Amino acid sequence: MAAKVLTKRKAAPKSAAAAKERTLVIVESPHKAETIEKYLGAGYTVKASMGHLIDLPKSRLGIDVEHGYEPEYITVRGRAKILKALQQDAKRSGTVLLASDNDREGEAIAWHIRRAIEGRTDAQIKRITFNEITPQAIREAAEHPAAIDESKVNAQKARRVLDRLVGYSLSPLLWKKVKGGLSAGRVQSVALRLICEREKEVESFIPEEYWSLEGAFRAAGKGAKNASFTAQLALWNGEKPAIKNEAEVKRIMESLEGAPASVQEIRETEKSLKPRPPFTTSQLQQTAANRLGFASRKTMQIAQQLYEGLPIGSTRVGLITYMRTDSVRIAESALEEVRGWIGKNCPAELPPQALRYATGKNAQDAHEAIRPTYVAYTPDEVKQYLSRDQLRLYSIIWERFVSSQMTNARTLTVSADIIINANNGKDTALFRVSGTKVLEKGFQKVLKLLLSREDGGAFPPIRKGDALEAGPFTPEQHFTQGPPRYTDGSIVKTLEEKGIGRPSTYAPIISVLLDRYYVTRSNKQLVPTVLGRMICDMLVESFPDVIDSGFTADMETKLDAVEENRVSWPTMIGDFYVPFKAHVDEVGQSLESYKGTLDEPTDRVCEKCGRPMVKKLGRYGYFLACTGFPECRNAKSVPLAKCPKCGGDVVARRTKKRGKEFYGCDRYPDCDFLSHFKPLAQNCPKCGWFLVEKGSRKGADDEPAKACINPECDYLHSVGSGE
Repeated sequence: MAAKVLTKRKAAPKSAAAAKERTLVIVESPHKAETIEKYLGAGYTVKASMGHLIDLPKSRLGIDVEHGYEPEYITVRGRAKILKALQQDAKRSGTVLLASDNDREGEAIAWHIRRAIEGRTDAQIKRITFNEITPQAIREAAEHPAAIDESKVNAQKARRVLDRLVGYSLSPLLWKKVKGGLSAGRVQSVALRLICEREKEVESFIPEEYWSLEGAFRAAGKGAKNASFTAQLALWNGEKPAIKNEAEVKRIMESLEGAPASVQEIRETEKSLKPRPPFTTSQLQQTAANRLGFASRKTMQIAQQLYEGLPIGSTRVGLITYMRTDSVRIAESALEEVRGWIGKNCPAELPPQALRYATGKNAQDAHEAIRPTYVAYTPDEVKQYLSRDQLRLYSIIWERFVSSQMTNARTLTVSADIIINANNGKDTALFRVSGTKVLEKGFQKVLKLLLSREDGGAFPPIRKGDALEAGPFTPEQHFTQGPPRYTDGSIVKTLEEKGIGRPSTYAPIISVLLDRYYVTRSNKQLVPTVLGRMICDMLVESFPDVIDSGFTADMETKLDAVEENRVSWPTMIGDFYVPFKAHVDEVGQSLESYKGTLDEPTDRVCEKCGRPMVKKLGRYGYFLACTGFPECRNAKSVPLAKCPKCGGDVVARRTKKRGKEFYGCDRYPDCDFLSHFKPLAQNCPKCGWFLVEKGSRKGADDEPAKACINPECDYLHSVGSGE
């Protein structure tokens, strides 16, 4: 168990002179403030800024495009009291340590706070940074303050100005050509384009039928062991089988019936499996999405809680290092600690030397990889203090880090080729069976949630040359699978591979698209809405270069160049904005309006005034509205199906707290029908009720299916079966 180091705090000094000896530490969040104040003890006061206190105005551009693109900074609405309190605290302190996060945004927060307090106090104002919230790291940072990194501030300023110029140029165009209230972001629009292009691939894909063939085999002869096993058809007449329909597979089965079979060859293959490096931000989001089913936003929220500190017994502990990083680098002290733990608990799996992993060429390498601050805080040690989701995320971080410093795992795969000479020797079928077992667990010894099953089943007791009895044979129909829709994990992986965004922006990119209703989640897949596709089509047609992944990645490289002090940020902005603004003005004059395509007439009549109702596109999708607006403001959800219980309409609704979509009867509370499965515009062929789309269970192999909503009907049909 890690040492729990706490310093008892003395009473606060009462005199003005004593107050001047105090040090004010300003962090971003109150939870972090609470943890750090306990670590620093007497003589320190820790306060939270609650994030950005000063930013661009929301109601206007706030960029002086005529004079070097200087931003107009103002106090964020609702944050004036916080800023004033910090100014007062600074006035009463001898030293102010700005301890916001060690990234571009954190550096900018520190820079803004310094500007806001430096004229109101004679205190020394310095910057401190740390990668983990532990007593040692915090005290070391407090003892070695430094200056604010102006280049990092300039990089944040450049990104903020760039995004503001793009957003405030494209958004009015959307208001004019599509509908009011829309907005377009520089990086989010590229992500939207990727999602929309994938959706087109999904829709255009045509499934093709194919069949597989499995055979049952038994050892032949009186003295043979009668163990039975199954094997898959791997080759037919020396080639990979391409069985397109049931008739073809039946012809093969007829040829094989009663034909002799024998074991032609047995192969053994040993495989060495290397451990994975510790998590970067993108890898954590991908793994949490795939293993735990977490959305990127949820992953980062929980990681923030683990980083800022949670009560572990009587001590508040920061459990992981900083969670926004693109590096797999590990501090030497952490390597010593984890090797000591492995040597004590898994000595056979300790390599002779520490393992070091190469960081990607585009990584900024500003922070270590994500790791536990104390290896001794195993998941079992802390599980009683964490929520279920906190424990699950912490567990995969702990497992990934500890396993990254352990020996390789070894597996043995045994495979056998079984030959059947069919149709009087005219045809030859090769069936294949294999089994895998773990020879040495290695790094897998500490894996639970992250364990990948390498055991492929027991290998049958057969030897080369054994005669076998074959049959029966079991055919199975399949359909080729098209490209999958993006999920949180796969879109983050794609953004990272294409160099779009940075660790701090992956989760916000997805959140913005969901919040604007340009994209929705369906069975954890990201699906573009009608509105999102319309906006994407317009932007691709008019600004193909600006929302191109290559262009966006190049802009990220230029922002890195600003941070490295190789490029002046006003020059970088000007090179982009001058031609961009000219093109925006040109498109504004030439682009046809989409507004006439948004409203669809219906045969429904407004029950309040008798006028026709139209189908309109709003923030959360289509809805019905009276054409008598604004005299008549009647509006309602678009019916998705008829409710069999009462004849009412089933409509989409959203929960108040989280905005999660569900489906209910519009006659509620008279009718209490409720479903979390989306109704389809199809009736059940068995009972006449409507069908819904049910997603596959997490970790299951079954495909999404159409199912009847009637609890007494068992109709279920695979979506991918071609019906």
